[in-house]
Amino acid sequence: MTGPHKSPNLPHHGRHDRGGFQQIHDPYVARQKPAEPSVCSDCGAVWHDGRWQWLARPANAAELRCPACQRVHDRVPAGYLTLSGAFLAAHRDEILHLIDNHAQRQAAEHPLKRIMAREETADGLLITTTDAHLARGLGEAIAHAYKGHLDYHYVEDDATLRVQWRRDD
Repeated sequence: MTGPHKSPNLPHHGRHDRGGFQQIHDPYVARQKPAEPSVCSDCGAVWHDGRWQWLARPANAAELRCPACQRVHDRVPAGYLTLSGAFLAAHRDEILHLIDNHAQRQAAEHPLKRIMAREETADGLLITTTDAHLARGLGEAIAHAYKGHLDYHYVEDDATLRVQWRRDD
């Protein structure tokens, strides 16, 4: 299994350090902060204190679409989690329950971390997310609970993460 400390040379996102890391451009990261207060016209998340939060809608809030809702609207995921193998077929409901619980906890605390879609594939299941860290966290939660092989791949010059989990027994 490849884990967070075993993954070779994963780039930092959106940061250019003297240590030689490449700066990765994510078009869904705002170049400037929204006006405060602002509210997402789609999901109702509120921009407050420099981050998106689940709060009551403030009076006189500007309306805009948050980055997660913009990704959903554009159908451009930040993370892809591919699940496959015989173990998935035999334990599908358990695994989906774990995914749902993990995603709900993350979305409750971080409004920009959401599952966009689930799609059946010839080999198993594809889950797309609005945040690369959510895809990675889901993969790690599944690998922690059910073992198997977990692999990460950042798309070069992009902020997109592809996570693959497989267990054949």
